[in-house]
Amino acid sequence: MKRSILILCCCFSFVFSYAQEAEEEKGFNKEKMFFGGNFGLSFGDLTLINVSPQVGYRFNQTLAAGIGINGQFVSLKRRYADGQPYSKTSQGVIGLNVFGRVYPIQQIMLQVQPEANYIFGKQLFYGPTNEEYQMDAAIIPSVLIGAGVVIPAGRGSFIAAMFYDVLQDSRAPYGSRPFMNFGYNISLR
Repeated sequence: MKRSILILCCCFSFVFSYAQEAEEEKGFNKEKMFFGGNFGLSFGDLTLINVSPQVGYRFNQTLAAGIGINGQFVSLKRRYADGQPYSKTSQGVIGLNVFGRVYPIQQIMLQVQPEANYIFGKQLFYGPTNEEYQMDAAIIPSVLIGAGVVIPAGRGSFIAAMFYDVLQDSRAPYGSRPFMNFGYNISLR
């Protein structure tokens, strides 16, 4: 946990010190706000529903920050070689995140995203007597770091990025490898 706090402090120190160096008009401007996030659907033996909206503010050409909500449902059916079901795991994730972005150039984004996710679920084993187990629910911290490309489209931008959870808690929803994330941001401009 101490390592998590140290990483968060370092990330936010970098973002806020960078923001102080930038010279832009002062005061809140609603035209600098953007809305976006991620939406995903997959059905079958692996069912995934992901609705994770975010709202942010673009301080200047190189710095943005915001907050978001994570909402995911994942269901995985495992089968024997003959196709009969063996088990079904269902897991839900509800959480909050904050993010900071740096745009070294207009088409490239670097992002740090600390988050806390409440994870819950159950596991069902099929057989002569079906056995169901509740998973221990817990709030799991993650710190995602990543980089991606920003492709302007209309009043917004399509974002394709690669992220990695540096905390690597075994109960976190991201696994131990980098993962791709796709989203769209809509600007109020």
